Amino acid sequence: MATEKQVTLPPAYADLHVGIALFDPDLGAVLDANDWVETILGYTVSELRGLPVEAYTANTYPRSGDDLKTRLRASTGGRPQRFTWRAKRADGELVWVQVRSSRRRLDGQECVYAELQDITEYYDTYHRAELFWRVLRHNLRNEATVISGNATPIAERADAERLRKAGETIRLRAEKLGKMADSVEEIQRAVAGADTQRVRKHATVAVRTVANEVSADYPGAEVVVTEREGMWICVDDAFADALSHALENAVVHSESVEPTVQVGVGPSPNTGRVEIRISDGNSPIPEGELDALFDPDITTSTSHGTGIGLFVMKWCVESLGGEVRFERSEKGNDVYFYLPPEASPDEG
Repeated sequence: MATEKQVTLPPAYADLHVGIALFDPDLGAVLDANDWVETILGYTVSELRGLPVEAYTANTYPRSGDDLKTRLRASTGGRPQRFTWRAKRADGELVWVQVRSSRRRLDGQECVYAELQDITEYYDTYHRAELFWRVLRHNLRNEATVISGNATPIAERADAERLRKAGETIRLRAEKLGKMADSVEEIQRAVAGADTQRVRKHATVAVRTVANEVSADYPGAEVVVTEREGMWICVDDAFADALSHALENAVVHSESVEPTVQVGVGPSPNTGRVEIRISDGNSPIPEGELDALFDPDITTSTSHGTGIGLFVMKWCVESLGGEVRFERSEKGNDVYFYLPPEASPDEG
């Protein structure tokens, strides 16, 4: 049964430098919180009381609103819970929050007492290192094996045709190794970037700039950019890296000789953030790659060609305070970038 009267935290909790929140055990709604919760989530306590938990949960991650509520309910069974939650601030920025929850009775009402800590910097650093080790452990080892195997017939002085094929394989795999190193550098640059390096740009102009560069690299492909509504965003090199990977993946994985990629720019219908949608007609992105992308606890190797590129997209967009979402179907893939909107120059 939902709480019938307002439950409040003791005044002493207001001075703590850790978020303290009381949740309704049935609805998962915030009953009360201290100022530090406002700092973490970007909402005032009065705003949080009127919001469903889904409103400030990143819905592209496994720790969804329903999962959070399940965890909170489990706390009332006498077993304290400790878990990591992907929250979405009022400005659309995603943060990692460590939650410790337990049963508590205040003002005669049973509720869930939760401690919230913003661990974004630690969590991103840890899983970025884990990703780099995964790349070194699996992808680089595989590529080195292929290069070594194709060097063997050259050393054995095989016939000219075999030499030609082995040489071409070595060249392609060496290029792939170089691209992996570039991808790792792009992720590192994105997460280490400073806000002062970012500039405000018209979203469609920023998209078309990258689209033109990709079109120049792949003259047989057509990248069509459509604007639904003019909006502004803050961008840096991370934006160009993310969008380049999305467009290049759509082009190089197409079975068409002259592939077409559709890019739509406009407001997200649900949040009002800037939505950039990249659509292709390719085979669906392997499910395993997306599982590893959105659940850092999954140790599936990024063995496919698109794997590292997807991580680049995710890290780069999130470094700008945004979010990435994927939709797959028999007709192709839709990749969504959601970025915080900026005021136009006319609006100051």
